[in-house]
Amino acid sequence: MALKEYYIGIDIGGTSCSISAGTGQMEILHRLNFATRTVNGPNYAITKILESITELQKKIKERNLKAIGISCGGPLNSKTGTIHSPPNLPGWNTIPIVDIVKEKTNTPTFIQNDANACALAEWKFGAGKGSNNMVFLTFGTGLGAGLILDGKLYTGTNDNAGEVGHIRLENDGPIGFNKVGSFEGFCSGSGITKLAQLKAEEELNKGGKLSYCESYDELQGITTLQLANLANAGDKDALEIFDISAKKLGVGLSVIIDILNPERIVIGSVYERNPKLFNELTSEMIEKEALEDAWNVCKLVPAELGDKVGDFASLSVAINGYSQLNQKNECRKNN
Repeated sequence: MALKEYYIGIDIGGTSCSISAGTGQMEILHRLNFATRTVNGPNYAITKILESITELQKKIKERNLKAIGISCGGPLNSKTGTIHSPPNLPGWNTIPIVDIVKEKTNTPTFIQNDANACALAEWKFGAGKGSNNMVFLTFGTGLGAGLILDGKLYTGTNDNAGEVGHIRLENDGPIGFNKVGSFEGFCSGSGITKLAQLKAEEELNKGGKLSYCESYDELQGITTLQLANLANAGDKDALEIFDISAKKLGVGLSVIIDILNPERIVIGSVYERNPKLFNELTSEMIEKEALEDAWNVCKLVPAELGDKVGDFASLSVAINGYSQLNQKNECRKNN
């Protein structure tokens, strides 16, 4: 009797890495975790990753490993399997991670940036399930998008598809993605913090103060979590910050809706935890800015996977890559 299949997912982060083994139905069989310790350089984490894969393989002898998937912050090249100096991974300069893992395991290995990986996970197992055209927005520390178009992940010519955070929405405003007034500047965790700091500094310069910042000494201590807690409790000053972000989210989403005509937009992190702070004003702006026919067929929903998204994302990269590999092999046979 043939052995049951399983996959391994590797989620590489600046703080920690998790290596999970799971089935095609996303049943997690085993999971390992360790601190990335970027000060030790890439070789430390890579060695730990390879050791973790070996440990998982020893634990799951009753199943057949089909593929390995890697989720990592960009920039990276999914076609060459190379990581190119992500901001949260100093020293990871042109690391051929896919070749390294393949050589050690003799197993098909695939990589996607974290936005694409999360898009695959939410599409197959979360809030995007059942859709054919879906956009996933990270809305975390930064703002990136993963695109599912006509039932397939779309990454672009050189993996730069979905960098919506770089779109400029205003000529002034918080800096995000190294651009003043960008989509990321208004609609990301770091962007909301910067927006609040700009507003607070402006008020302090006039001799006033805001509920979340009463002195210059408090400027650098402002956090998005603090602002969200205040806004959810009805604080006027914090609500003003989220109102600005909500309106800009509507403007940015209108561009996406008009260009891609998706049936679902799934948004994670800050939006996922605080949809009530966004929905009304975001929808108002979309109704004002987007094509009516396109907006009428599009649902805006919070991401569903929560804390599971890292493991699900890397495993989804493995499952998706293995499926595509099989399709290519079938095409070769038929030709």
